[in-house]
Amino acid sequence: MQTRQLGRIGHQSSVLIYGAASLAQVDQDRADASIQEALDAGINHFDVAADYGDAELRLGPWMSGIRSDVFLATKTGRRNKDEAWREINASLERLQTDRVDLIQLHAVCDLETLDQITGTGGALEAAVRAKEEGLASYVGITGHTHEAPLVHTEALRRFDFDSVLTPMNYRLASDDRFAGHFHELLDEVARRKAALMAIKAVARKNWPEGERHHYDTWYQPFDEQKHVTAAIAWVLRSFPQITGIATAGETRLLRQAILAEAQGTELSAQDAALVLDEVEDYTSPFIAMPF
Repeated sequence: MQTRQLGRIGHQSSVLIYGAASLAQVDQDRADASIQEALDAGINHFDVAADYGDAELRLGPWMSGIRSDVFLATKTGRRNKDEAWREINASLERLQTDRVDLIQLHAVCDLETLDQITGTGGALEAAVRAKEEGLASYVGITGHTHEAPLVHTEALRRFDFDSVLTPMNYRLASDDRFAGHFHELLDEVARRKAALMAIKAVARKNWPEGERHHYDTWYQPFDEQKHVTAAIAWVLRSFPQITGIATAGETRLLRQAILAEAQGTELSAQDAALVLDEVEDYTSPFIAMPF
């Protein structure tokens, strides 16, 4: 699998990041099979969060065997220092490790939340403490919504975050406002040599109202291989600054992402765009969100 340098962190990260949200509601057997599939494919970067149901518990039994071989990132969604500190330590217990490589402030999607976490007594203080005490090596920020790139640019101006995990896909890039904010984020990331990672690359649209969800994802993903390949290839070919794409929160879609990474090496951004232009019901997943 291709790798890209994770900004100034320096880790040669697989361009597919294992999105451990896929483990939130599965049993250990299904989790074990998925984790092994990722490792066999060359994925060396695992991204989880305290808010992802049982995901940290599912990853925990693996850590004694693979901890030195993978880049491990988790997230805290708490907004104040004390709650975030408790959650970071609880994550370490669930993950059965004494440190993570990256602790991220989770779902920072608007300026009000950014004010909370970066203000006095905010969650950022807990993340910095975790870094100072050796519980985490780096501090990052994540978020969804159309405003995420704008918010994450402002976050970098307030604090020198080591990494940013933000949305990007072909449809989002067609929105002039989103694209403008994303390119401002690219400039700020470049100035600081921070790592930039992408989420929602294979999101197709919101689930139609009343339709039964076929996957564990809160959005309807692409699940036809040519579309998955095009969606992942378009992001990787269009933005060499993006060091990795988090895989969808569904274990049954991991194989398609792995195939897409291999197939997409021969696909240009322009060719990928032509494939995606054929999809009629392709919209932003952030039009309606369940949280």
